[in-house]
Amino acid sequence: MFSPRKYLPVLLLLLLLFTAYNYTLYTNQSDYGRIRLSEKALQGEKHWRENNCNACHQLYGLGGYLGPDLTNVYSFRKKDGNYLKAMFNSGVKAMPRFDFNETEKEELLQFFIEVDQTGTYPNTKATINPDGWVKIQYKKEIYEH
Repeated sequence: MFSPRKYLPVLLLLLLLFTAYNYTLYTNQSDYGRIRLSEKALQGEKHWRENNCNACHQLYGLGGYLGPDLTNVYSFRKKDGNYLKAMFNSGVKAMPRFDFNETEKEELLQFFIEVDQTGTYPNTKATINPDGWVKIQYKKEIYEH
């Protein structure tokens, strides 16, 4: 006859190991590398989030699908910051009009400059390590503009 009590210690041990593994995996900050956004770029990211830009646009393929992926928009526009700042307020087609002041546009531009420098999306030069982690190649390690 089946006795659940004899399997209880094994189940508890597996649960404990699972919890310890996940705690170690998701609280370890060493996998983030040296990427740190400047204070100005963090303010730009704040504007990105507050205006729900990711509802229509993506960064690294994550976000909405109405607008284009903006991971490398700074390089794509040939590093023309003035063009991008104009797009922040006026947009095109279905993009809503925003009322960013000059400081906010500079912060958004800095955010896109630093995101652009972290890599290329889609990253065709990424390699998958045997442990399952993906190793990507970064463009630069200095992100301040």
